[in-house]
Amino acid sequence: MLNHPLLPKQLSAGIVIVHFDSERYRLLALRNFNSWDFPNLPVEEGDDPLQTALRAGRESTGLDELELDWGDASRETVPFEDGSVTRYYIARSKSDDVQLDVPPGEGSEDFEYRWVTAEEAEDVLPPRLALILDWALRQLASKT
Repeated sequence: MLNHPLLPKQLSAGIVIVHFDSERYRLLALRNFNSWDFPNLPVEEGDDPLQTALRAGRESTGLDELELDWGDASRETVPFEDGSVTRYYIARSKSDDVQLDVPPGEGSEDFEYRWVTAEEAEDVLPPRLALILDWALRQLASKT
């Protein structure tokens, strides 16, 4: 079913987690089987998308202290065929010590994380996230 402008969209919320490594910002990319993405979760009815995004970051990475240096600025993906979109925010982590959450019953070889540069992010992230990556990099540049 295609999303119609008058129908409510299916919303997920995600977080682009960045860490400054004394030289440059690196972005945290997560691999779930063959797909790379930023942490995200579906937004349940009545939930705040920003809080959902922060929870996604904490639960999937173990990074508890996520700073919203860019406030509540966000950007949404282009809708998928089913009309769903993901709204991404940006948070800074002082730590780069990720404790990857592997779902019970899944093999750890199917999950991975990488702190990537902008150039590396372009290589690993799918084309559907190019808009989000471009937006995040512009936000990072505005803070330097």
